[in-house]
Amino acid sequence: MTIGDITPKKERKSRRSKHVVDDTAPLLPKRQDEDAGYDEFNGASFTGAVFNLSTTIVGAGIMALPATMKVLGLILGIAMIIFMAFLTDASIEFLLRFSRAGKTTSYGSLMGDAFGKYGRIFLQICVLVNNIGVLIVYMIIIGDVLSGTSSSGVHHAGVLEGWFGEHWWDGRTFVLIVTTLGIFSPLACFKRIDSLRFTSALSVALAVVFLVITVGIAIIKLISGTIMMPRLLPDVTDLTSFWRLFTVVPVLVTAYICHYNVHSIDNELEDSTQIKPVVRTALALCSTVYIMTSFFGFLLFGDSTLDDVLSNFDTDLGIPYGSLLNDAVRVSYAAHLMLVFPIVFYPLRLNMDGLLFPSARPLALSNMRFAFTTVGLITLIFLGANFIPSIWDAFQFTGATAAVCLGFIFPAAVTLRDRHSIATKKDKILAIFMIVLAVFSNVVAVYSDAYAMFKKNSVTERTA
Repeated sequence: MTIGDITPKKERKSRRSKHVVDDTAPLLPKRQDEDAGYDEFNGASFTGAVFNLSTTIVGAGIMALPATMKVLGLILGIAMIIFMAFLTDASIEFLLRFSRAGKTTSYGSLMGDAFGKYGRIFLQICVLVNNIGVLIVYMIIIGDVLSGTSSSGVHHAGVLEGWFGEHWWDGRTFVLIVTTLGIFSPLACFKRIDSLRFTSALSVALAVVFLVITVGIAIIKLISGTIMMPRLLPDVTDLTSFWRLFTVVPVLVTAYICHYNVHSIDNELEDSTQIKPVVRTALALCSTVYIMTSFFGFLLFGDSTLDDVLSNFDTDLGIPYGSLLNDAVRVSYAAHLMLVFPIVFYPLRLNMDGLLFPSARPLALSNMRFAFTTVGLITLIFLGANFIPSIWDAFQFTGATAAVCLGFIFPAAVTLRDRHSIATKKDKILAIFMIVLAVFSNVVAVYSDAYAMFKKNSVTERTA
């Protein structure tokens, strides 16, 4: 019988029991496993972990979901949101189970355990592509909402311009500088993700504010008889419209992507057995918000629903105080994204540091490396948002592909690799299904987007 066999059961569940003490080990680790630096912290609460994971999930994806209803119809669309929530729960369960078996405490080290150094590096690159792309898009949306945009050739006034008129201080660059220095930078300086639990709670509350306003407007217009019941089923008339159904899968995957933060949240929980209830509570909360947003957003705008439903709130709603409600929706959503930013930035910084300094001591123990990595990444994101204002099409390819890898392909690949022989036949069948669904839908989505862009350019050239 070993010492581990007589350890009290309750103690083994604690966050502290994840680390086995070795008296011969050096005080500073030789490699950066991202599993140090937590012992001075008493542990995160269940509520804080739920809010942090929910904030990771609910980002800009919520605004694209009503448009998925336009493609799938209400019945199939809502069914797909629920289905993707269960599939996301299964993929996270794979990550956690194989992490426990391999005694790994990060997504990168799990991939390293399964596929070696190159598996870890590929994972880190995907996190960089996904998160940098997402954060640049967040900053662009914030600039569009507050300062306006003319990227489509038509100027749409921002909230500040609408309130105060056109001035130098409500221009896009100045507003983003103030937002970066006053909000993003201070929140990005926290070394523990649990330190962001209060801003995460506020971020979720702001998403609920958007939802409540949308529901209220839809009910008022429904009672007044100014909107009709939207389509319940997809409108499939030919092969092209059939293939278009698959283009919503990357959107739904991106809406649920949170896998890169699961280990960080798990590492900070006092009781590590709570991570599964945390994941399921966060997924249930976000699925409820997603379903209601999709239903009422599509009910409100019908087939006029745009790819980014926030753009629909730039028009006359046809109800009293419509302009005020438009501004409330746009400002609450911009504030929501500002508070989501540090949650997505946290794993970005960890993976960038792990990619550049794989053998260094943990990032939280090196203030200079922490500062330089933080400043460098925020500067890169700021420059991208200011000098590449029209990047939606680019990130439909890169961001969606990286998100599909992080959400489905990597967890499924780890399960099929099964280094510790713990996967059941059911696990492997589900893993194969995940990979086939992810690869097939992504190829179809990329082909459909590329074909639509090519067709649009051809029409433009003919009319020119």
